[in-house]
Amino acid sequence: METSSEKEFHPKPVIMIIVDTLMDVTLQKALENNQAPVFQFLKENGQYFPTIVSPFPTMSVTVDTTLLTGTHPDQHRLPGLVWFNKKENRLINYGTSFKELRKLGIHQSLEDLFFNLNNKHISQDVTTIHEELENNDQTSASINALVFKGNTDHYYSFPKLMKWMAQLDENRAARASSEFSYGRFSKFIPSTQNKHFWKRFGFNNKASVQELNHLIKKDKLPPFTIVYLPDLDKWIHKHGRMYAKGIEKVDQQLQNVFDSFDSWEEAVEKYTWIILGDNGQAWIDSDKQRALVDLRGIFDDFKIMKLKNGVTSDDQIVLGVNERMAFIYSLDPNNVPVENLVPLLEKDDRVDVIAWKNKDHIEVRSGVQKGELRFHPDGDYTDDYEQTWFIKGDTDLLDLTLTERTIEYGEYPDALARLHSCLNSHDGDYLIASAKPGYEFIGEGSPTHVGGASHGGLHEQDSLIPMIVTGTDSSPSHLRMVDLKEWILSLL
Repeated sequence: METSSEKEFHPKPVIMIIVDTLMDVTLQKALENNQAPVFQFLKENGQYFPTIVSPFPTMSVTVDTTLLTGTHPDQHRLPGLVWFNKKENRLINYGTSFKELRKLGIHQSLEDLFFNLNNKHISQDVTTIHEELENNDQTSASINALVFKGNTDHYYSFPKLMKWMAQLDENRAARASSEFSYGRFSKFIPSTQNKHFWKRFGFNNKASVQELNHLIKKDKLPPFTIVYLPDLDKWIHKHGRMYAKGIEKVDQQLQNVFDSFDSWEEAVEKYTWIILGDNGQAWIDSDKQRALVDLRGIFDDFKIMKLKNGVTSDDQIVLGVNERMAFIYSLDPNNVPVENLVPLLEKDDRVDVIAWKNKDHIEVRSGVQKGELRFHPDGDYTDDYEQTWFIKGDTDLLDLTLTERTIEYGEYPDALARLHSCLNSHDGDYLIASAKPGYEFIGEGSPTHVGGASHGGLHEQDSLIPMIVTGTDSSPSHLRMVDLKEWILSLL
């Protein structure tokens, strides 16, 4: 008689749905108001983890790259939505606002988004879930995710006007997952069946759900599918953290998926479902003058690079603004060392964390409180993630509690690893600044969210996201985005 240990293991396909800006506090409000029956069903029939830690900065492209590679930014080398490429001597922006992209050049911005982000900017020394599965003769699918690095060549179909205006080359391949859907530019469903794909070029919840349903109904789901639902992010940006109506709208889209089965129970019997956010959002003050931290004013004694002009011989500073976080680069470190910029930020009580790399350690200051903190890996203190650190100075700056030889994190989850990886994520002389909840940074043409919410920062409001897992009793080793890849592969 065959024993259970001798039986062949047939893992269920995994469907991972990333709901941009899904937060526990908003989800709980929606559940209390009976606005989210699918979320409720999955939660009641699975496991719920309310506090998964995102990497820093808490911007989708960095978070998603960490998720897919299982590495921090110091390894995968995708620092943020906006960052300065020292080798190419230019600011890279994957899509903060049309105003900024137009100033930087539409052609270059779209080249970065469609091709360079995945083909070039993510380190070749790390592998994604898609690549590892394909290396093991398994397939995977990516639907509307901005990060999709894989082994398979795919070719976009650009609208004629867009192709002409931006001079985009359709004959250039994007290296992606084996099954690949990316807005209206690469999709499973023919255009004639799906006219709504023209809305926001197909980057919306409705389009993502329709593509997923197509795979389900055709019984073409591969072992792993990642689906990106972007709409909640814009609703929270506009209406604030507690906009439970946004959760209700997302749930209605998920109902379209679950109603395609004979029953919701059948859905969790056939597939393992992972529903999670990518980053949170912190509230932003309704007083515009107070809410917006204008870095151009703080550094008005220096020549700041203009987006339209690119780097000129006179420029001293480049601003890489990621909403509630910013990279501040020195183009002339001999005459303008980054530590000389720190006192200017310390004068502003809306800036809660200022950090930069000083040889082999990280220095931390704050505009909220006085003090100095220095740390580096491999010390006598151990945190909850089995990481060891050397720490010296005012631990209140990062809300750390030291007990004997252990570290407990407060308002800044996994702060040491996240800051250290961020400050080693790309070449250049730069410091980082993170704003207190209530505030966000602006530079030239930055989007603003006064009276709403925003993300990018180190604070727990930006950093903690929930995850629902239904269809397996397994769970990750640690509740961080960086630890999910290994766990997902174990399910497959």
